[in-house]
Amino acid sequence: MKAFAIDRYKSKDGGGIVDLPQPEVGDSDVLVQIHAAGVNLVDAKIAAGEFKVFLPYRFPLVLGNDVAGVVVEVGARVRRFKAGDEVYARPDTDRIGTFAEFISMNEADVAIKPRELTMAEAASIPLVGLTAWQALVEMAKLQPGQKVFIQAGTGGVGTFAIQLAKHLGATVATTASAANFELVKALGADVLIDYKTQDFETVLHGYDVVLHSQDSKTLDKSLRVLKPGGTLISISGPPDPAFAEEINVRWFLKPIIRVLSFGARRKAKRLNVIFSFLFMRANGDQLSEITSLIDQGVIRPVMDRVFPFDETQQALDYVENGRAKGKVVVNVR
Repeated sequence: MKAFAIDRYKSKDGGGIVDLPQPEVGDSDVLVQIHAAGVNLVDAKIAAGEFKVFLPYRFPLVLGNDVAGVVVEVGARVRRFKAGDEVYARPDTDRIGTFAEFISMNEADVAIKPRELTMAEAASIPLVGLTAWQALVEMAKLQPGQKVFIQAGTGGVGTFAIQLAKHLGATVATTASAANFELVKALGADVLIDYKTQDFETVLHGYDVVLHSQDSKTLDKSLRVLKPGGTLISISGPPDPAFAEEINVRWFLKPIIRVLSFGARRKAKRLNVIFSFLFMRANGDQLSEITSLIDQGVIRPVMDRVFPFDETQQALDYVENGRAKGKVVVNVR
């Protein structure tokens, strides 16, 4: 099969299209012929080797963490899917590789594609959708009437999280440029902050939840906009001890991770708020819940650009430059 892969970390030339064997199908796996794959900043971070200590991948490494396509084969124990089903997924962390013609995934990580979405639109959803769901529903347990600050409202996670938070009944604040205010307002944002001219810390006070996706300086300020007992959930680091336990890192890495997040956890404790790190995980059941919201018209995909398969590296570069409004997708088929 054709696949976009890298042969080493931090390659100046990036990745390229190569021929690789079609993936094997385990008893609990579904083999999916890929039609489209979402492109995420995490793909560029993996290629740069930022996660190699925690996630020791082998080369050639096929990148890609979002997929939409058609099931072509199922394992002997698979009961939820059959050949011909249109599905989408975020593969498990150790089975990434959606920039390819085929991928094999555990059926527990897969869900039926939303009815009205194209393959490209569906491929834009899983990673950002699950990130927002696990942050706001699972971890924060966001309730009607609460206030949530979602950073970078025009980004992939931001555009989804705003819609989900609004559906959950929260008051939503977000940052964007003034030129993009209409977009985030249409998604449901109530409080709009122009990050070019305004300091959100002077505007926001007494918030219940912050979904943090920016740098450490922004994290410090975000902790201060929370009310006592509030929760900051970071998807951009630093990783915390709970994350180390969740992915079962090697024993000698646990003290390192504890040190990395010590400053953030200490500041949160002083302010009587909670700091948590989220490294999103695959979950087909949660993705099915998201499918239901999309089918009901509660949430819609926000797309920026669709690249052809042979321009996958250009798509990665575009996302890494931080200019995308919503999601970028590669059309594989």
